[in-house]
Amino acid sequence: MRVFVTGATGFIGSAVVRELLDAGHQVTGLARSDTSAAALTAAGAEVRRGDLADPAGLAEGAAAADAVAHLAFIHDFSGEFDFAAACAADLRAIEAIGAALEGSDKPFVVSSGTALLQGGGRVGTEEDTSVPGTFGAVRGRNEDAAIALADRGVRSASVRFAPTVHGRGDRGFVHMLIGIAREKGFAAYVGDGTNRWPAVHRADAARLVRLALEDAPAGTRLHAVGEEGIPFRDIAKTIGARLNLPVRSITPEEAPPHFGWLAHVTTLDTPASNTLTRKWLTWEPTGPGLIEDLEEGHYFD
Repeated sequence: MRVFVTGATGFIGSAVVRELLDAGHQVTGLARSDTSAAALTAAGAEVRRGDLADPAGLAEGAAAADAVAHLAFIHDFSGEFDFAAACAADLRAIEAIGAALEGSDKPFVVSSGTALLQGGGRVGTEEDTSVPGTFGAVRGRNEDAAIALADRGVRSASVRFAPTVHGRGDRGFVHMLIGIAREKGFAAYVGDGTNRWPAVHRADAARLVRLALEDAPAGTRLHAVGEEGIPFRDIAKTIGARLNLPVRSITPEEAPPHFGWLAHVTTLDTPASNTLTRKWLTWEPTGPGLIEDLEEGHYFD
């Protein structure tokens, strides 16, 4: 297939591009900078210049392809993260691409997150949707819009990534937690730290996106989850051990000044299952687990 990929040079997107090319697909990646364009060319992909602020350009890229993987999302961690604005841009992109693909039966995979379920400790499944009125419902509306395209002749599917997609080069939540521990002089968890984070290795996540493009039934929600739930305390203890720093419990009131805007994320208890995903696409995670990945040491280089 000729696959149009947004977010093609991101941590997950670049692995998806490699996975698709190795499987024999042709890839056109969206690039908003010369650096991104050069990286795509070096990988063996074609380049389409543009960004999420150009819905018409996204629609053109989608119309020219056999399939679309929309993996771009505005993660601006330079200041106060405007999650609502990022979700609004994401929804505009989904709507533009969806309109271009309407009636074509072409596959359209969008990225989402298991954290949108916020099940209060219950293990979330692929059949669950976000709860109205919660933090996760903001992005859940975008996922619903993509899934609804199945009724308009698009083979749409959503891949919900675990909060931690880990591997070499990760600059996400775990990388930030390590930076905070170095800055504060100790690794922290909130309360008893038994709240759980699902996790998945980057290579497993990329393979799932490819399988979804190739075979996912229309209207499918999939879980890129390798580990159902890792206690946050275990993550903090591993970070502390690797940095030779103490590990402490802090109160919920102490979490915002310690973790900043990450405070909400550090208290999430959102274990998630991958049972249906593995059944539907014969996907089996094979990469190392999060703690094993941390123990390898590359996060601390």
